[in-house]
Amino acid sequence: MNTRRSRPVSQRARLWWIAPVLLLIAPWAANAQELTVSAASSLQNALREIGAAFVQVRPGAKVNFNFAASGPLLAQITQGAPVDVFASADTDTMDKAQARDLLHPGTRVNFTGNELVLVTPRSPSAPAINTLADLRHAAVQRIAIGNPATVPAGHYAQAALAAQSLWEPLSHKFVFAENVRQSLNYVNRAEAQAGFVYRTDALIDAEKVRIAFAVPTATPVRYPAAVVKTSKEPQAAGDFVKFLQGPTAQAILNRHGFTAPAVP
Repeated sequence: MNTRRSRPVSQRARLWWIAPVLLLIAPWAANAQELTVSAASSLQNALREIGAAFVQVRPGAKVNFNFAASGPLLAQITQGAPVDVFASADTDTMDKAQARDLLHPGTRVNFTGNELVLVTPRSPSAPAINTLADLRHAAVQRIAIGNPATVPAGHYAQAALAAQSLWEPLSHKFVFAENVRQSLNYVNRAEAQAGFVYRTDALIDAEKVRIAFAVPTATPVRYPAAVVKTSKEPQAAGDFVKFLQGPTAQAILNRHGFTAPAVP
C-alpha cells in the first residue's frame, strides 16, 4: 500500500486549464454586443454617425451596417440573414416584415421622416423643370427612378406620377435604379436629366444637383425601425432602436436633413 502523501497542487498547476477556457470565452464576450443593422440606403451617412455615437455610450458594443434598398433588405431578413435591427424608408415594407412575423413585438417605431424631391443636374444646359408635367418635354430624355417594386422612393414617385396620369406617358424615359443613391448618381453624372430622390440625398450632392421642387406624396415619408425577431442580442438591439429616438440621434438626423419623427 502506498502511504505517500500527495503533494499539494500549486496554484499555477490548478490554473493551467483556465487559460484555454478563457481563450474560448474571450471571442464570445467580445462579440456579445455586436449588432448588425440593415437600413435603407438613404440613411447611411446619418446612421454611420449615429452608430459611432451609440458605441460611445455603450462600451463594448459594435455596430455593423448593411445598406441597400428596403425591399432587398426585407428579402434578406426573410431568408434568414443574421440581422438585429431593420430600418426601412417606408412603412409599407415594415408592414410586410410585421405581417411575416419577422419583428420582435413592441419594438417598432417611426424614428424620422424625409421628403421626396425631383433633382436635375446643376448645369446651365439642364432643362428647366418646374412641375411633373414638364417631364414630358423632349429635352428630358432620361428620368432616374428607383424600382417601384423594391425601392420606396420609386414607389412614392410612381404614385405621384400616376396621380397626374403621367406614369404611362413617361415610362419610355425611365432609368430604374436599385436604390436612391444610384438614382442620384445618374443625375449628378448628367446621365439623366431628372431624378426622384429624397431631400437628404440631394443635399449630399448639392454641388452637382439642384432640387427642382418637392414631389407631393399621398402619405408622409416615414422611416420605421424595429428589432428583428431572430436577433441574438435583442436587448442591445432594443437599446439601439431607443437610441434612434433620443436627442443625440435626432440632432444628427436633423443635421443631415431628415425631419422630426412622423407619427402613424
